Amino acid sequence: MASTTARAPPQDASKTINVGTRKSLLAMTQAEIVVAALKAAQPDYTYVIHGMTTAGDRDQNSALYNLGKGLWTTQLEDKLMANEYDLVVHSLKDMPTTLPEGCILGCTTTREDPRDTLVIKQELVDKHGWKSLADLPDGSVIGTSSLRRIAQLRRRYPSLKFKDHRGNIHKRLQKLNDDPELSGIILAAAGLQRMGMDAHISQFLESDSGGILHAVGQGALGVECREGDERVLNILRSLQDEKTTLACIAERSLMRTLEGGCSVPIGVETHWVDGKLRLRATVVSLDGTEGVDAEEAESISTAEAAEEYGKRVALDLVSRGAGKILDAINAAKPVPTV
Repeated sequence: MASTTARAPPQDASKTINVGTRKSLLAMTQAEIVVAALKAAQPDYTYVIHGMTTAGDRDQNSALYNLGKGLWTTQLEDKLMANEYDLVVHSLKDMPTTLPEGCILGCTTTREDPRDTLVIKQELVDKHGWKSLADLPDGSVIGTSSLRRIAQLRRRYPSLKFKDHRGNIHKRLQKLNDDPELSGIILAAAGLQRMGMDAHISQFLESDSGGILHAVGQGALGVECREGDERVLNILRSLQDEKTTLACIAERSLMRTLEGGCSVPIGVETHWVDGKLRLRATVVSLDGTEGVDAEEAESISTAEAAEEYGKRVALDLVSRGAGKILDAINAAKPVPTV
């Protein structure tokens, strides 16, 4: 059942913007970040934040790869299309690359650090001085529910073991402390940074450090609204970050072309280098024994060019074996429960 964190709306409903988001502390914090930016740019409106519990929040036991797409978005989109919300703030990595009819991505805000991070149990840091994946001994257990992370880690560090690890940031950190099996966990840098908890980070993971590429859209916030809602679209234009938007369009186009989701081990990494968008991408088998990598750099200045760029890199991956890897993964997946 939805709960609301809000002040009373003013008499003029046309000047009220109802903002939907998940009820988790991180999601509410992200919505507050967006609302603060909106207030600064469009102070004539009143913004009311509504938090709700989604299917992905309710099921904290099932592994993510055993669940369907849209875990954190579908119910929010239902309220958006029912005109209960005027916009919805998502972690962009949680948004399927194809949105429901009538919904559009109104803007993508300035991106936080998109990298994954390693958090090592503090008692092991104190006792052994471990700071990175390379420091961990054979057989160390890492907590994560992400097939993307597991596959890439198995590829680079075949001696590691893995344990399913769900929950919000605070619960995951507590589980790391309480579970004697775990040596470390993998968390997104952006979430820790937005919550002011980045002191827990032992190592930032990227292509040149740890060999792990992040999730499509990770670190970015996507604001979804109704197609054709010019009132909201005009308000959101002030929040649009061009470089983040183009990079994320390319990433999402790549994933859409590969027909991947959060349960498929596709990793990406985008950087603007000398005016060009450098896109690195990887597809890895679940056991880490097979992998296909791509890297290109191109001058990109329009959404259409970014869309085509991501598609082209994806097709290059497929031509070199990524399709076979993904087909094998999809054939082995269980039927989603939601």
